[in-house]
Amino acid sequence: MKIGIVGLPNVGKSTLFNAITNAGAICANYPFCTVEPNVGTVAVPDYRIDKLSEIYKPDKITYATIEFVDIAGLVQGASHGEGLGNKFLANIREVDAIVHVVRCFENSNIIHVNGEVNPKSDIEIINSELILSDIELLEKRVQKIQKLVKADKKYIFELETCEKVLDKISNGAMIKSLDLTDEERECINQIDLLTNKPVIYIANMNESDFSNLDQNKFFEQVKEIAGRENSGVVPICADFECQISEMTTEEKLEFLHDIGLEKSGLDRLILECYKLLGLISFLTAGKEEVRAWTIKIGTKAPQAAGKIHSDFERGFIRAEVISYENLVNSGNINIAKERGLVKSEGKEYVMNNGDIVLFRFNV
Repeated sequence: MKIGIVGLPNVGKSTLFNAITNAGAICANYPFCTVEPNVGTVAVPDYRIDKLSEIYKPDKITYATIEFVDIAGLVQGASHGEGLGNKFLANIREVDAIVHVVRCFENSNIIHVNGEVNPKSDIEIINSELILSDIELLEKRVQKIQKLVKADKKYIFELETCEKVLDKISNGAMIKSLDLTDEERECINQIDLLTNKPVIYIANMNESDFSNLDQNKFFEQVKEIAGRENSGVVPICADFECQISEMTTEEKLEFLHDIGLEKSGLDRLILECYKLLGLISFLTAGKEEVRAWTIKIGTKAPQAAGKIHSDFERGFIRAEVISYENLVNSGNINIAKERGLVKSEGKEYVMNNGDIVLFRFNV
């Protein structure tokens, strides 16, 4: 999973990136400090992996991972090449989802690129640039399909769908929030359009505002916009995240307890990413390795096996499956088998979150 962190200059993108990846991206109080995208890979916290490791004592432990990309700050006119616009937009096309960091704090010592803190305006600037880029791409697509339709009528549906979507976004709509049929959505998903990507808004606050979310007028603006778009929203204090990133596990838990939180901003962001993208994890466990694998909700057993190796999917015979809860409650796999809790599943089995699986295959 690849997540792009975007936002206007000086909203806290690189500070947040540093905190969640410990990758040491440059932070500075001027636009375009980040020119080339910084990339950091983060392990997805999973208590199930920790518990299974206690049971199996494996030689290797592998968590699921998320790749975060800190992309250069955007300015108005980016779709026409202003600032680092073209490079910015090209980098966004490569990610699975967008984390849009929005400044929700006032600080006269930190320059705002447009002179004042206004989350609604900031979001509109970036969304407008993404829409303009999509309009340009769709216009070219429509022109191409119009020529194809003359030779083959099978392209009519694609043409009508693209024209419909083009009309909607020309009036300011985001593609992901459009009311499309399943067939239209499948058609438009074949085109790499920016406003079709899932978005999570990060409302970046200072310490005092983060402790009083209900009193933060900027956060309310972000929540309202996210609700209209069916986007996610996560309030974060990037300064807190920087402090947490340098703590031991015990210190982190104590710190979070003191500020009234159960999870860090990173943990909450990861949960929102999985929810927004419709992802779950299945597990494999043994003496050699305990590992989490990320799949889409609704994935069947053979395709899940293919995440491990293409041979597993090609030669799939069956999957021996037990839920995480049943294995842990049994104490070990042998007792679980004696209790009849390990099920043999075929090609039509739909994977569940937390399934522990042994794939049988023959190639």
